Amino acid sequence: MRRKSSVEALQIHGPDASEMEALPRKRSMRIKERRFAPSTFIWTFVILCSLAGCQALILGSYVKLPSFPPLFIAGMTGYWAIVAGIVSFISYRQVRRRLEPVHRFSEASQLVADGDFSVYLNPRHLPESKDWDADDEMFKDFNIMVEALGSIETMKNDFVVNVSHEIKTPLAIIQSYSQLLGKPGLSDEQRTHYSEIVTSATKRLGQFVTNILKLSKMENQSIDLQLEDCDIPRQLTDIVLGLSDSFDARDIQLDIDMDDTALAKADSGLLEIIWGNILGNAMKFTEPGGHVSIRQSSDDSMVSVEIRDDGCGMSSDELAHVFDKFYQADTSHAAQGNGLGMAMVHRAVELLGGSITIHSERGKGTEVQVRLPAA
Repeated sequence: MRRKSSVEALQIHGPDASEMEALPRKRSMRIKERRFAPSTFIWTFVILCSLAGCQALILGSYVKLPSFPPLFIAGMTGYWAIVAGIVSFISYRQVRRRLEPVHRFSEASQLVADGDFSVYLNPRHLPESKDWDADDEMFKDFNIMVEALGSIETMKNDFVVNVSHEIKTPLAIIQSYSQLLGKPGLSDEQRTHYSEIVTSATKRLGQFVTNILKLSKMENQSIDLQLEDCDIPRQLTDIVLGLSDSFDARDIQLDIDMDDTALAKADSGLLEIIWGNILGNAMKFTEPGGHVSIRQSSDDSMVSVEIRDDGCGMSSDELAHVFDKFYQADTSHAAQGNGLGMAMVHRAVELLGGSITIHSERGKGTEVQVRLPAA
């Protein structure tokens, strides 16, 4: 989030006028500015005079006091009025100073409620300063919250764009080639070719919907885990054999180093999602003639699998979003996919009580390590 150096405590980089008009109008919840109240002075004066009177009465019970002339009484009244004014003013300044961060927080919160996530509150002190207090901590937490809300808003917009693309593209293909199939005079070869294209687009659309439903179930924890002793090397071998034609077509060399048997307590269906997506990405983003390696190791508590490729890799910014739903480093959609695979992998590993880490460097490749509880 961009920060500007300014004497203003509240920095606002808001939307333009057209965007503001589109925002819903909400009832203002701003705190009214506290003004000096005459009642505060009056009550302070009354209390001080009462205390002075009580003191005089107590003193008079022990010491005989002379009668005071009216001028003296008027002078004392004026004196206590001045004291009351000073006390009231100091109290007002202290209260106003204490409420100033609350006013700033209220103004910023109202802007966020209206949809402006570019608000930034400057803490009054530096983090390493001894004067750093609860208000500064509140501002820091507020800025973190607004940044997170802005990221969610961006993800929501990306979600709409990606879903629209993933649905529109196969639907357009199905519509176009269905119309072509209705034309007379097509040869059997053309009809078969068009039918295969329609079938492929239908499968792609169906797979997309299936992945959304799977991810939704995993995120809502509504999926029934069927935990069993799964042989990780055997399952990886089966998945590699299923992808062997694709690896051969791209002339990608596989280097496999696994134990004969390594059991993990897991759900075989979720494991298929994990290995299928990771290996699919390794194949998809590795240039023809490249290499993909699979390493498996075990200890008393965990089974570890490392899948490494020497493909295009990812930058640090791309790596930070690799588990986000619908995130694709290639925004042109040149590489086939819908950005749900790694989100499903991440959630599946979490459900199985494991961990996943990714190391990647642009132009040098990617390494994915998955650790699962041993059986």
